Amino acid sequence: MPANEYTPDASDRLVIESEINRLLTTYVHNLDDGKITENAELLANARFQVGDTVVNGRDEVARFFRDNVQHHQDGTPRTWHALSNVLIDIESATTARSVSYFTVHQELPGLPLQPIVTGRYVDTFERRDGTWRYASRWVQPRLFGVVSFHAAAPPSGQL
Repeated sequence: MPANEYTPDASDRLVIESEINRLLTTYVHNLDDGKITENAELLANARFQVGDTVVNGRDEVARFFRDNVQHHQDGTPRTWHALSNVLIDIESATTARSVSYFTVHQELPGLPLQPIVTGRYVDTFERRDGTWRYASRWVQPRLFGVVSFHAAAPPSGQL
């Protein structure tokens, strides 16, 4: 096998994919629960990009969520993120990437339950000190519904 090619055995693959899937899932649970600090910690060492906006590190990620996601009376964005079509590619014993789809539903008084945005997460991961963590997350919104109760500054023309 060439030096730049890494093929984990089946057991290692399952463990790595499980650990990365847990990171992916934790992120969306934190979003829906309004846990800004927890997601900032999850992305503390990552480059985080939404559209053309790029932030780096815990403090900038927390500020991004505070400034760009509306939180309602219950302290949450009143959303429900569904994560699907997850593909994880293990590149080495310490690096991996993934792509997945997301669909965000929202419900509020005066806004019936409905999908408000769909898109893709494109992620890279690194293993440091025995733990997998985000190295980057690129949020690529694709299709929009009514985002005026979710995004503090909706994309132009998307209300």
